[in-house]
Amino acid sequence: MEAMWILPLSFIQGQEWLIILIAILVLFGGTKIPQLMRGIGKGVGELQEGLKEGKRKFSEELNDNSPEPTESK
Repeated sequence: MEAMWILPLSFIQGQEWLIILIAILVLFGGTKIPQLMRGIGKGVGELQEGLKEGKRKFSEELNDNSPEPTESK
């Protein structure tokens, strides 16, 4: 149910993508598109850094909270 918004995108063919790209070019202009893509790239980079940091912190917490091995005689 969560991925229902993807379904309409699967019906878009080559000509429709071309029309969408032309519309974006007309709306944003040739100079704004590189700035927009640069911003998206920076956002993706920050997201990846955040995910790596979150995984690292999770691993550290998991290792810090692991039970100590007990010696048995």
